[in-house]
Amino acid sequence: MKFKKIFLTATLAAAAMGLSAQEVVMVEESETVYRPNWYVQGQFGFQETLGETTFGKLMAPNAQIAVGRNFNSVVGLRLAVNSWRSKAAITVDERYCWKWNYIAPMLDVTFDITNLIGGFDPNRLCSFGVFAGVGANIAWDNGEAVHVNEMLKPSMGGANALRNIWDGTKVRMAGRMGVNLDFNVAKNVQIGFEAQANFLNDDYNSKLAHNADWYFNFLAGVKYTFGGNSKKVAKMVAAPVVPCEPQIVEKIVEKVVEVPVAVPAQEQVKAEALRRDVLFSISKTNIADNQLYKVKEVIEYLKANPSATVTVTGYADKGTGSKALNLRLAEQRSKVVAKAICDGGISANRVITKSMGDDMYQPYIDPIQNRVAICVAE
Repeated sequence: MKFKKIFLTATLAAAAMGLSAQEVVMVEESETVYRPNWYVQGQFGFQETLGETTFGKLMAPNAQIAVGRNFNSVVGLRLAVNSWRSKAAITVDERYCWKWNYIAPMLDVTFDITNLIGGFDPNRLCSFGVFAGVGANIAWDNGEAVHVNEMLKPSMGGANALRNIWDGTKVRMAGRMGVNLDFNVAKNVQIGFEAQANFLNDDYNSKLAHNADWYFNFLAGVKYTFGGNSKKVAKMVAAPVVPCEPQIVEKIVEKVVEVPVAVPAQEQVKAEALRRDVLFSISKTNIADNQLYKVKEVIEYLKANPSATVTVTGYADKGTGSKALNLRLAEQRSKVVAKAICDGGISANRVITKSMGDDMYQPYIDPIQNRVAICVAE
C-alpha cells in the first residue's frame, strides 16, 4: 500500500461545541420622543350670549391671548385672557338690546385626546383636545342696560324692569369648558379652532332668571411652540451577529510506506470562507467606529488569500422608510463598505457589491440588525 487517506470533517455539532463563536456588538438607535414645551397663542372670533331673542342678535366680536405649558403629550396648563363684548336683550325689539365690555383671565387644564388614545406621533397632521378652567370676569360700561331699565320703569310702576341691573365695574367668578382642533403646519406652528362654553352667576346680563348666565365663544388662531414638541434621543441596543456557517473541509494526508522520497512542499489547503456583518444605525450609511474592525478582518483575509474575492450585500430594514429609499440605503451601505475594503489595499476587481433593499428576504428577525452590509469572502 502506497498511500493512506485520512478524511477530517468539521460538523455542525462541533461548531455548537465551540468551533464557531457568536459575537455581540452594540449599535446606536435613535427614537423620537415627546418634548415638554411652552407656547403662546393668539385667537380671534365671535361670541354669542344666551338670551331671549333670535340667534345672531346677540353676536359680538371676541379675542383671546394665551400662554401655556404642555407637561407631557396629554396634559397641559394654559393661562388665557379672553375679552371684548357681551350682549343681552329683553325682547326682539332693537330698542331693548344692550351691550357691555369685559375681560376674563382664565386658568385652563388641557387634555390632548388624540395622544391619549393613539399615542404621540410627531408627524400627525391634526389633534383633538378638551379643556376646562376657572377664572374671573371683569365687566364694565353697562350704561346701555341702565338706559333700557330707565325706559321700562314707567311701565313697571317705577320699579326696576331689569331686576339684576348693575353699573360701574363688576368682578365675578366664571367657569368654562370647551374643545379644540389643531392642525400642524410646521414644527413650531399650529393653526387651531376652539369652541368655549362660559358660565357665570345670574346677574351678568342684568336680568333675573334664577339660573346661570352663559356665553359661547368661537375662535380661530395661531399657536407657536418654543422648540417644537418632539426631540430625538439616542440609545444603545445589543445586536447579535449571526456567525458564519461552518465549512466542511476535506484534508488529505499522505504517508510514505515503502519508497523513501523527498517530502514535497506543503499542499495548499483552501481557507474557510469569512463572513462579517457591518451594522449601521437607522437611515445611516457611514461605518460606525465600533464596526471598523470587521472591515479590517475582511481586508486581512483577502491579503492572506490572494485568489479570494468578497461579495458585499447591502440591506435595509423594511419596517421603516419607503421601498425606494431602502433600496438606495442598501446600495450606499454596500458601496461604502466596498470602498473601505479597496482603501485597505484590495483591488477593486476582487470586490463585488449587491443591494437587496428591503426585499422579502431579510437576513435577521430583529429589524435593527437588517440595517447591514454582509461581507462574504471566499
